[in-house]
Amino acid sequence: MSKLLKFCVLLLFVFSSFTIAQFNGNRFSVGLNGVYTTTARVYLNPNSSDVTLRNQYFLLEDILNPALDIRYRLADLLIIGLNIEKMKKTGAGPNLRVLLGTSVAIINIEDGFNLIPVELTLYYILPFSTEKFKFLMGGGGGYYIGEHIRKFGDADIENVERKAAYGIQVSISMEYLIKTNVAIRTEMKFRDPQFNLKSRYTKDTINYQGSAVRLSQELFDSKINVDGVTFVVGAAINF
Repeated sequence: MSKLLKFCVLLLFVFSSFTIAQFNGNRFSVGLNGVYTTTARVYLNPNSSDVTLRNQYFLLEDILNPALDIRYRLADLLIIGLNIEKMKKTGAGPNLRVLLGTSVAIINIEDGFNLIPVELTLYYILPFSTEKFKFLMGGGGGYYIGEHIRKFGDADIENVERKAAYGIQVSISMEYLIKTNVAIRTEMKFRDPQFNLKSRYTKDTINYQGSAVRLSQELFDSKINVDGVTFVVGAAINF
């Protein structure tokens, strides 16, 4: 039993030496990433007493955005990172019910969101990493602030009240050093931020297909939920 323990300690020491060597003494890194998120949802009536209306959402897919990633190596196998993104996505759908003449009609509008995720992550460098390849597991928290976007005709909305969201996120990533201080990164991240908003239309009347449509000036609720899996590809400079 003692021999097995000594062997495991020796193995961990060897792997750790490889991990330390690949940093070449560098502690800081700055990276620019391209981020792809599979899906997000815009809930149109999140506070409705009707279950069907409350669960109704508009699906947005294939969200692309840039990100800035700053990391600092705290210890041989621990890295702390700050990630900041700028996410925007809209799409057209039959999301608005209005009174058109004497009848009720459902019209196509552009719905979507702006979102700024700010995430703090602690990464653990897995012991089987080598001088060129390093594999990391990460976990941490996020602060998410955003806005609802809705446009149709010559009208849009203003967000009167918006609450920031807080959440946790976990990730698995790999980094390949192509030079002493230049690396390529890939990452898969799981997170589920959602935030609620109150908005109102900027106009009370619009022209839709030759007809005047009156819009309520009362506040209405919406909820944004970015629930898809996130994939990241980027490059970093270590110093």
